[in-house]
Parts: sequence; structure tokens; C-alpha cells
Amino acid sequence: MRISVIGCGYLGAVHAACMAELGHEVIGVDVDPAKIEALSKGEAPFFEPGLPELLTSAMATGRLKFAVAPAAEELADVDVHFIAVGTPQRGDSGAADLSYVTAAVAQLLEAIPEGARPVVVGKSTVPVGTASAIAELLEARGVTLVWNPEFLREGFAVQDTLTPDRIVYGVSTNPEHAQRGQAALDEVYASLLAQRIPQIVTTYPTAELVKVAANSFLATKISFINAMAELCEATGGDISDLAEALGHDDRIGKKFLRAGVGFGGGCLPKDIRAFMARAEELGVQDAVAFLHEVDAINLRRRDRVVDLAVASFDGDVAGRRITVLGAAFKPNSDDVRDSPALDVARRLAEQGAVVTVTDPEALVNVRRVAPGLTAVDDTTEALRDADLVVLLTEWSEYVELNPAATAGVVNRPVIIDGRNALNPAEWRAAGWAYTGLGRATAPAA
Repeated sequence: MRISVIGCGYLGAVHAACMAELGHEVIGVDVDPAKIEALSKGEAPFFEPGLPELLTSAMATGRLKFAVAPAAEELADVDVHFIAVGTPQRGDSGAADLSYVTAAVAQLLEAIPEGARPVVVGKSTVPVGTASAIAELLEARGVTLVWNPEFLREGFAVQDTLTPDRIVYGVSTNPEHAQRGQAALDEVYASLLAQRIPQIVTTYPTAELVKVAANSFLATKISFINAMAELCEATGGDISDLAEALGHDDRIGKKFLRAGVGFGGGCLPKDIRAFMARAEELGVQDAVAFLHEVDAINLRRRDRVVDLAVASFDGDVAGRRITVLGAAFKPNSDDVRDSPALDVARRLAEQGAVVTVTDPEALVNVRRVAPGLTAVDDTTEALRDADLVVLLTEWSEYVELNPAATAGVVNRPVIIDGRNALNPAEWRAAGWAYTGLGRATAPAA
């Protein structure tokens, strides 16, 4: 099929490359000329494992091209248009900023020739009710809308697109548009559906809610185990042992039960805030009131790491050399949006500490958004003469550090493990003062 992808950020660039991999002819469109130039050369403008190779192979087939918006000529003869623009948090509230979605719809209405009947597919994460409003505009022109939420994990986005765990369609209440929309997406995803990947065909509101409900559930699970970490710290319990015991219950499961400095990134924090804002607009804010505490617990974990760092210097970090291992909000990503690691680093620097940050992939973004921090590429150099080490992103190269060798590089062998990713016994045996979050301060007897 002839496919367009409007918006070539994280979601759009991955989706465009994967659709070409599935055999479709794809044109990716974005307002950022620099991004389009990079993608047209087969270069990913962000770090995502597997994407550069996929771009290279797709470009070589001739099935994948990119163009700067509005690209009306390129969009005129397209079967299916995917909207994959961002919906960041608004600056004045927790609500989602839908200006990019609105602009994308306007761009398509201008580009679609009179009488043409393509299918438009929304992939952006939007507040419930958005799809119905867009569908009204499009159906007035004879154009069909399907809402097809994405469930990508940064670091696994290519895998999640090509082998998703489910495919959700939100279709129109108009039977003709519902049938056209489903038929078009069935053709787009034919090779995936042939693998018997679960398919759920539902309404617009349900499809919109699936994504925010999933992210809210995951955020709640993370904050739950972090709340238990607070109790462990107050009682002498060990959160790692508690999480392991809980995870063996198959009703609960082990995933997302690692306590630490909390979640961040461009999805979970803004999605739960937008969910709360939309619920308030609908008058059902009590139904998701618990998400306020989920958000508060998450932010409290950052406070806890800062407090532990300050306490390790008897209350004053001014002039002390602190090395923060990790800046991205999670490993296998260069995304520093709402990153707990970067937030903690900034706050320690604001208190007068000399903060050095290192990360395998995110330092370009650190230098752009936090120029006041010292960013060092080499891990050993970043650790040299440190008075405190704080592990905040569990990249494998940090988890696999040799504690004895590392002790010979730093000035003071004190470490705060903000991800509970290290072996406390090994680090303590190597002479380190080790502190985890919610972990016993000494080995169990």
C-alpha cells in the first residue's frame, strides 16, 4: 500500500521504517528539515537499537522516502495516512497539547484531493474524545478515521512494531467508515495478522483509553513497589527480597517491580497527568484520583536520592565531586525528557556540588538541555576523584563495573544505587559504602 507517516519523531520514524519493512511504499513527513535530511540519509536522529539498520535496508529498496511538510504533492496519492505527531504536556497544566495533532489533520485536509477517500489512522496518544472530533471533520469529506494506538517501549520500538503483542483498532460508529477503516488496516498489517497476533476492534473512546490505561497501570505498579520501598526503609525490610516474593505470585508478576528512583521519559509522566486532566474535564476525576499519589510517590523517590546524597556529606554537598552514572530516563535510549537521573543531577548541582554526568548515548542531549552540568563520555574519567557515585540509569556497562577496580579510581568509595541494580555484598566487600533504595543497610544475618 501507499502509506504516509505524518510526524517523524520517535514514533513516526520507527513506524515509517517498519511499514517499509513490511513491503509498503512509505513517505515520512515532518516540519523539521534537519530531521528529514538525516532520515533521508538513513541516519536515525535519536538512539534506538535496530533502527539505523532498518532505515538503511528500507531506503535501499526505494520503498521509504522522507519529505519536509507540507509535502502536498507527495501526500495526494496515498492510501493510508498515519498521524504520529507528539502530544506533550501543556506548559500551563497537566493536559495534553494537541496542537501538533490539529496541525497534522489540517495538513491532510489540504493535501487530500477533492473526492479522494483515503483512510487516516491516528497513532498519537490523545485524550479520550479526540478521535470522535477528528472523525467528524474527516467524514464530512468522505475520509475515514481509525484510531490505532501504539504500545512502543523505548529501546524495543522496532521489535514492538514488527512483533506487537496486540493490535487495537478504534473504528467509526458509521458502519461504512468502520468497514473501510478496518479493511485498510487489515491490509496494512496483513503479515502481522497472519501470525495470529491478537486483534481488538472497538470504539474510538476505548482505543484511546487503552493506551493511557496501560501506561497508568504500569506507572501505578512502579509507584506501588516504590511505596513499599519507603516502608522497607522505615522498618529495615529489603525491597528486593519483597519484590521477588511478590513476583512469584502469577497474579502480580515480576515485571515493573524493581524499586528505584522512579519512572520518567516522554510517555508515562505526561500520559498519567493528561489522563487526570481529561477525567476532570469529564467530571469523573475521582475515578483516577489515585494517580495523583502515583505521581507523588514517583517524584518522592527523586527527593530520596537527593537526600541520601546530601546526608552522605553530613548535610552539605557544596564543592563535593559527585558522579552520576546515567542521564537517559532508561537504558537503551538517549531520551532525557523528565529523566529522574538528570533531575537529580541538576538538583545536586543547584546545591553547590560539582556534578559530572556520563551516559553511553544521551550526552548530546544533556549538553543541549543542561549545559551547566559537566558531561564526560568516558566512564573511568567521569569517575576519577569522585567523592560520591550515584547510579541512576542501569546501563549494562555500569551494572558490570568491577567494584574493586572502580574503588581505585574514585576519591571516596561511596555509592548510591538509585536503580537497585548492583550486588550490595560485592560492592561492600570491595570496600564501598553502598546504599540502595529500600534495601537493607547490611547483609541479612
